[in-house]
Amino acid sequence: MAMLHRTTPILRSFNEAKAREFYVDFLGFRVLFEHRFHDGAPLYMGLVRDHCELHLSEHHGDACPGGSMRIAVDDVNTLCAELQARAYRHARPEVQDMPWGTRDFTVTDPFGNRLTFTSAIST
Repeated sequence: MAMLHRTTPILRSFNEAKAREFYVDFLGFRVLFEHRFHDGAPLYMGLVRDHCELHLSEHHGDACPGGSMRIAVDDVNTLCAELQARAYRHARPEVQDMPWGTRDFTVTDPFGNRLTFTSAIST
């Protein structure tokens, strides 16, 4: 039987500067790679923070804007406080206890993609 491994989501982006401001400056990801087929071509970029990897694509066929994902973190409160301290003008995340037993906060990138960071509530 074949074993599945990690997944790498691809999110649609439209503006390289805004993508860097949100994902690198605000969320703290670092750029793994950047690819363009030629000068002036759309950007395809890999990002990573800790064990979380995602890709951003300006190519219209790679993904639809408005995607949503959940990212597990070991301490959602600490991450939320870190992001709040950065004072990103387009997001003020707040942690909420969810009825299904997680503590979450959601931020929306400049392209309409929603990233929900989540930790299990310890009892």
